[in-house]
Amino acid sequence: MLKLGIIGTHIITDQMLDAAKTTGKYKLTTVYSRTMDRAKEYGKPYGATEFYDDLDKFFSEGDFDVVYVASPNSLHYSQVRKAIENDKFIIVEKPSFANPDEFSAIESLLAAHPKARLVEAARHIHTPLYKKAAEKVAEMKQDHCQGATITVMKYSSRYDKVLAGDKPYPNIFTLDFAGGALMDLGVYAVYGAVTLFGEPSTVVYYPTLAKTGVDAKGVAILDYDKFSVTLNFGKTANSHLPSEVYGLKDTLVFDSIFNTKKVVYYDADKNAHPLDVPVEENSMTDEMNDFADLFNNPDDPAEMKKYQHWMDLARTVNSVMYSLRQSANLVFPADNDQE
Repeated sequence: MLKLGIIGTHIITDQMLDAAKTTGKYKLTTVYSRTMDRAKEYGKPYGATEFYDDLDKFFSEGDFDVVYVASPNSLHYSQVRKAIENDKFIIVEKPSFANPDEFSAIESLLAAHPKARLVEAARHIHTPLYKKAAEKVAEMKQDHCQGATITVMKYSSRYDKVLAGDKPYPNIFTLDFAGGALMDLGVYAVYGAVTLFGEPSTVVYYPTLAKTGVDAKGVAILDYDKFSVTLNFGKTANSHLPSEVYGLKDTLVFDSIFNTKKVVYYDADKNAHPLDVPVEENSMTDEMNDFADLFNNPDDPAEMKKYQHWMDLARTVNSVMYSLRQSANLVFPADNDQE
């Protein structure tokens, strides 16, 4: 069983730990938080026995094989560096890094530490239903695909503090912590476009800014050879729209691009054909199973092939996200703070 350490003690970590328990392949042993009290408060109910408020000691003394990094976006780079230097297996929440320079530096460090493995927690691409949907999109592309509209929009309760002017503002709504709609819900939309259609030729982002300077919501256009994909995402409103891929007369409809529970193919005669694929209750279970297979067999050729595919996707998504920010003049401190 893989021993698990965590950085980040909040809702997404709860979901990950539930998925990890469901797989039966992980055991939480070690928790890092900024305060010892919080580390113990969070970790003890899950059975953790080691608690740290010092990150260096967490990595040098903690008894774990895999570290799950779910800290604010701007901290991913430095924390993942420490994990790689300590030859850990790493699951980092998306978006993994702020820009291509950080991503490239991490890849160089991985090459110098061949025992380490790094995966980005893009949950939806690991589910059998999403994979089946991607196969259907590939068929539609052969028959003159007309593009897609991908929507991921959910009101964030943390935006209430922004509206109230209650400082310090939440991390996800600050440039210092590499926040904003694109770097939160938008990454799911970008992953959807990249996994279904590949890397776009050009991109442009039209954000609506919050008073903190980050993008609160926005629309992105990704241009491909013969069609465009529209991404609609945000944290200051709720959308109940599905996401759609368009053929000539047929359409593939996702109930959600990132928490995909139902996908329906509508043929040219508008007949509905649901994709009949079992779905896990926790949408992170499939990725946690996939990651465990890699971590338990890190040098197996088949696992390494999947690992390289995931890294290629993560690199492309990182590049597209950065290009979208550049088009909108959204700059993070990390963009000018490379080693």
